[in-house]
Amino acid sequence: MLAGVELGFLWVSPVYLGYGIPRGDGSGVVLVPGFLASDRSLKALYSWLKRIGYRSYYSGISINAECPNLLIGQHLRAVIEKAYEATNRRVHVIGHSLGGAMARAVAAQMPERIASVITLASPIRSVAAHSTVLRMADVVREQILNRHGAAVLPNCYTTQCTCNFLASVMQKIPKSVRQTAIYSKCDGIMDWRACQTGDPRVDVEVSSTHVGLVVNPLVYQVLAERLAASRPAKGRGQHQIRRVSQGVVC
Repeated sequence: MLAGVELGFLWVSPVYLGYGIPRGDGSGVVLVPGFLASDRSLKALYSWLKRIGYRSYYSGISINAECPNLLIGQHLRAVIEKAYEATNRRVHVIGHSLGGAMARAVAAQMPERIASVITLASPIRSVAAHSTVLRMADVVREQILNRHGAAVLPNCYTTQCTCNFLASVMQKIPKSVRQTAIYSKCDGIMDWRACQTGDPRVDVEVSSTHVGLVVNPLVYQVLAERLAASRPAKGRGQHQIRRVSQGVVC
């Protein structure tokens, strides 16, 4: 219900109309949906990014309920290459929840193609979520093992997996890739402490629900500023990055 309120605030906010925020420079922005979500969940963000001057791209993931390692190899890397070739510049990647972990993994794997990675309530330090979500993850894991068999590792979709995805998530991202980790103490799904890097230059707190992060005007304000700050100095506007604390009341 609160996510619907956030969407209503977004529709009437100046940020959504493009007022008071730095404009895009034509760079590509690849969006990655969260656990059990599809690209459709990011439709508002996709349209807004195009409207303010970026070239937005969907991940091509029909539903994020598959081995992340396979999804990165089958979809995400190809979309990033497409965006890079189309814009002739490094690409930004924004991921929600599990999609953010995938975004960090691909940023570690191909930093020469990535300008920045932005996570929205994504498990960075550990997987600490509501018990219902963890039970749903167990169901998805069983489906993955039944579907792929020996094509995936026995510990697929667990923190004990030794696949390239988990190794990349834990890997240190090169300094050439600007990082932002947006989290909310009102999340309700993910433990907000697991969504921080521990670096105050990277972590940004907003007031939002977990689902509402993709339609929250406060998040959009941060996104516009952080994307602009990733450009070379001559291409930046005069907007200052600031911590956002207003919004949905916890």
